[in-house]
Amino acid sequence: MPAPDWFRESFVGILLRGAFGSKLDFLRYPEEIEGQFPEQYTKEYIERETAAREQEKEENERRQERGRQNSNSTAVDSNSQHSGEDRDDEKPQDADDEEKGKKDAYEGTRKDPNVVTWYSDTDPENPANWSLGKRCIVTALICLLTFAVYIGSSIYSPGILDIEQRWGITQVPATLGLTAFVAGYGIGPMFLSPLSEIPAIGRNTIYIICLFIFVCLQVPTALCGGLGALIPLRFAAGFVGSPPLATGGASIGDMFGPKKRAYPIAILLLLILAFFLPETSAENILVKRARRLRKLTGNKDLKSEGEIEQSQMTLSQVAVMSLWRPFQLTFGEPIVFFLDLYIALVYGILYIWFESFAIVFTQFYGFNLGEEGLAFMGILVMTIITTLGYFAYCYFYLEKKFDDEGNLRPVELRLQAAMFASIWIPICLFWFGWTSRPRIHWIVPIIGSSFFSVGAFLLFQCVINYLGDAYPKYAASVYAGNDFFRAAFGAGFPLIATPLFANLGIGWGCSLLGFISVGMIPIPFVLYRYGDWLRKKSKYAKKQD
Repeated sequence: MPAPDWFRESFVGILLRGAFGSKLDFLRYPEEIEGQFPEQYTKEYIERETAAREQEKEENERRQERGRQNSNSTAVDSNSQHSGEDRDDEKPQDADDEEKGKKDAYEGTRKDPNVVTWYSDTDPENPANWSLGKRCIVTALICLLTFAVYIGSSIYSPGILDIEQRWGITQVPATLGLTAFVAGYGIGPMFLSPLSEIPAIGRNTIYIICLFIFVCLQVPTALCGGLGALIPLRFAAGFVGSPPLATGGASIGDMFGPKKRAYPIAILLLLILAFFLPETSAENILVKRARRLRKLTGNKDLKSEGEIEQSQMTLSQVAVMSLWRPFQLTFGEPIVFFLDLYIALVYGILYIWFESFAIVFTQFYGFNLGEEGLAFMGILVMTIITTLGYFAYCYFYLEKKFDDEGNLRPVELRLQAAMFASIWIPICLFWFGWTSRPRIHWIVPIIGSSFFSVGAFLLFQCVINYLGDAYPKYAASVYAGNDFFRAAFGAGFPLIATPLFANLGIGWGCSLLGFISVGMIPIPFVLYRYGDWLRKKSKYAKKQD
């Protein structure tokens, strides 16, 4: 009895196939079980298609040559006519034949029969064709993995006071453990996530190996005896735990088209993932399919498009793709840079602003530690409300803007909700800052704090979806850059939170953050207006007619 396809494509399933090949009956693929494979990969079919392809190529080349000869002849005849005769309104018919020959040569050329691709548009191995239930389960696993890594960041905060007392240090150096982790998961995707775009590697290998190292690093982190060991260990944990934070969005993009992608992204360790998380990279799945077909047919020329592209790359080109491309996209693409900057500022502001809750609700209102945690309920409630509203917006409005091919035209329509969201963060900060007074009831600043959810949630959703739509081929690298920006600001901003509120107070401290957020409001408006033009100028972005 064959194993479920999700297990066969999981990390453990791949390891078992690597060790035992197709000897394990329950891990065989359909073509191996049935003892046959699609006709287009048989030796006879490939030889027949190759011959037809060569013949068609020769015919098209002859057509082009005739077109060029006729065009040259027409040009000579035209030059011999009277110089005053108006010829601009007529285009030589033979020139049209030449252009038609070129067009036929391109459109008529058969595909290389040795290229391994999907068997059909409904191929069940294509992640985009998986059942809705399977895609939802995989999305939940990616969300669980992402949640686990983020918990690794915030779980450190309650122990800061204990670290100060145990090691006799002040708050700022004690906070470096948090800063180091955030810096690690900001820098990590710039180097690790692009590896998932290499077809032979895929996404699962990066997820599982990095998570294994992440788990192992928790032991020395818990047992270390000083700040000198804690900081590098926390940085290393953040670094190796980072891939799902950026690549998770790319995995979801593998399974869901642009029309439905907003839903699973809005909803986002080790054994569960190792046994149940299947590979989602279409290119990696086709690489493994090509390997199987080469073994079954004996045809060593069968290759997936990803293998062909990769075989033509030098070591330096692989290094550029893996190491340089995220930086190139982040700092060389205006769309990516300004949206990453905006999201990073929101992220950094969030880290600073949360530091003010302890001052406001413990010092001003006399909350104890447990009651202080309840002060975040306003943010939670508004997040739920905003999520439901965003789903309604996507379902009743945005989905109707997609064409029959499932593409949003233009993709800048994603930014409409971001324009609405941009005003709510400054509203929240000004409201919270100037109503946090002992003479004003504590519910008032809590209500004000809830509006941060509207701005932050919608901005994150719109930006992540827009970047995925605008740069679909380089999604992992683009998301890595976004994560780098967020983590850079998230790592540095907590260090200035205490002096900020100590020197400016809650009112002006929050107002300073509010003025910064006001300065960022024009970004989604400008990109909504000029984003299409910028994409047409880019060699990486998706073009739309």
